[in-house]
Amino acid sequence: MKNFVILCLFCVVIKVSAQEDRVITTAVPFLTIAADARASGMGDMGVATSMDAFSQQWNPAKFAFADRKMGFGLSYTPYLESIITDISLLSASFHNKINDRSAFAIGIRYFTLGEIELRQFAGDPGRLAKPNEVAFDGSYSLKLSQTFSMSVAGRFISSNLKLPDNGSEDSKAASSFAVDVSGYYRSRERIYENFDGRWRAGFNISNLGGKMKYDDGGQENFLPTNLKAGVGFDFILDQDNVIGLTTEFNKLLVPTPKDFNDDGVINAADNDVYQQISFFEGVFKSFGDAPGGFNEELKELTWALGAEYVYQESFMLRTGYFNENDQKGSRKFFTLGAGFKYRTAQIDLSYLFSTSKVRNPLENTLRFSLTFNLGDEFYNN
Repeated sequence: MKNFVILCLFCVVIKVSAQEDRVITTAVPFLTIAADARASGMGDMGVATSMDAFSQQWNPAKFAFADRKMGFGLSYTPYLESIITDISLLSASFHNKINDRSAFAIGIRYFTLGEIELRQFAGDPGRLAKPNEVAFDGSYSLKLSQTFSMSVAGRFISSNLKLPDNGSEDSKAASSFAVDVSGYYRSRERIYENFDGRWRAGFNISNLGGKMKYDDGGQENFLPTNLKAGVGFDFILDQDNVIGLTTEFNKLLVPTPKDFNDDGVINAADNDVYQQISFFEGVFKSFGDAPGGFNEELKELTWALGAEYVYQESFMLRTGYFNENDQKGSRKFFTLGAGFKYRTAQIDLSYLFSTSKVRNPLENTLRFSLTFNLGDEFYNN
């Protein structure tokens, strides 16, 4: 029961913030959490970084540039670890090159809220509930040229957060289906004065799909439809030393909560109007519906900077910074990360330091990822 109380308080804080600062909240926010240690070590970015086994979340178009026939990744992220020990995000993905130009991938992300013991009276034996959320992914990527690829991905999402009613052993899970459309550019290696270099760029429109509905006739909630875009550059100093720098921008394609009837407060009537907006209409409204005009639209952008140093493709050091406006969630943090590769196996670690007055649920958390790259090599110049 302790888990449930803490999560309820967490939701109340989010709701109050949304009324005061118009924070955009959505269903299944676990889809926006960096599920792997490499991305989280560089400020939660991955849309324009080099390809890895966890590109399914960030930009599956990168799989067309995979250097090996197939890859498999596992990742573990503890959540609210300083308060609760059994809430976590688990992730697994697999990709396979069909030929030199195309690839497919599948993945799963599972967010568990631990066990909650339910009792109607003090003397009841109690029963356990295990609220959880899960997303199953599948993607296909294709090179349209030697330097550019695109991908389409499908995602089934299930959110089972409602506690069972009295006398009922099961609760009804909300579900939805979403699609992603992404692109990735990686230039050929070029010779500069003192080093070689390669440009990278990418975009991903993710979680385009219908709203989540937990109760018949109840409130519908937008998916975290999101636009990511980024650019990066690899400084190839020599055959042993490579430094990659990347920057990324994100925009939720979800309408901004606001006072529709101009009575000075966001109330139930305003929420009813907000509920009438379809997910497809909301995507277009999200670019110009902020009550504060263009200035507030800019505040809804988050940005991140990340760097990665690779030595002999065996040892990696990473760092990054993520920034969100104070009125839109106030997530601000530095990250550190490292990776170690031996033959076909690689392990990655990351750590987060919050710089915001609002406590981050992943603060002081160590995240782990394990990757295996197998099969024949592909040459991607």
